Amino acid sequence: MSARLLELADVRAGYDKKVVLDQLSLHVDEGEVVAMLGPNGAGKTTTVRTIFGLVRPTRGAVLYRGQRIEGTRASEHVRNGMALVPQGGRVFAPLSVAENLELGGYVLRSREELGRRLEEVFALFPRLRERRAQRAGSLSGGERQMLSISRALLLRPQLLLLDEPSEGLSPLLVKEMFAALGRVTHERGTAVLVVEQNVRAALGIASRAYVMRLGRIVLEERDPLRLLDGDALRRAYIS
Repeated sequence: MSARLLELADVRAGYDKKVVLDQLSLHVDEGEVVAMLGPNGAGKTTTVRTIFGLVRPTRGAVLYRGQRIEGTRASEHVRNGMALVPQGGRVFAPLSVAENLELGGYVLRSREELGRRLEEVFALFPRLRERRAQRAGSLSGGERQMLSISRALLLRPQLLLLDEPSEGLSPLLVKEMFAALGRVTHERGTAVLVVEQNVRAALGIASRAYVMRLGRIVLEERDPLRLLDGDALRRAYIS
């Protein structure tokens, strides 16, 4: 049995006086892919922001590798093996693909190690190797998202948090991106928590799935492909 990597227990969180998450409990084990589904406004983005220390819960516990991490700064999470790719991705548009990746590897101790890590991400996303000298701002939306994910993977995180990675991407690029994420988990044992509206793409690589509604988990599914039955997912969304 895989060890528990991340756990949220009875979490309440939000913005100012607005409560977005309430009585939220979930977990991610080492090496698994967990899909988080739900309608807009369910609290999915707030969940990953709370995990990463960008929103501080007012109640409950967030544990990473058994240690409570509420209030820990995002930079500390990165050092401890956690990475977040926010919705829409973020790249430094004036810089080249290679320069963006080198910024992501700022904590690596040697150029040789950086070179090895770059080869790893180029193997996952060959398009980026072809465009390594190209300015990031001139990439397509899908390529920018691949660059954002690659920059996060450069430090070999134990837990990768993804917020709507397929948003605005063509079906071909969605397929390519999720295939690469599946490889990351299979080959490196990286755990992934992915917030996604593209249900079919997310469930295709997930080992478990949660459905959120109004700031709470309304369904945990250990056989995620069952949710491809539209009726099952619809019932969870409106229950």
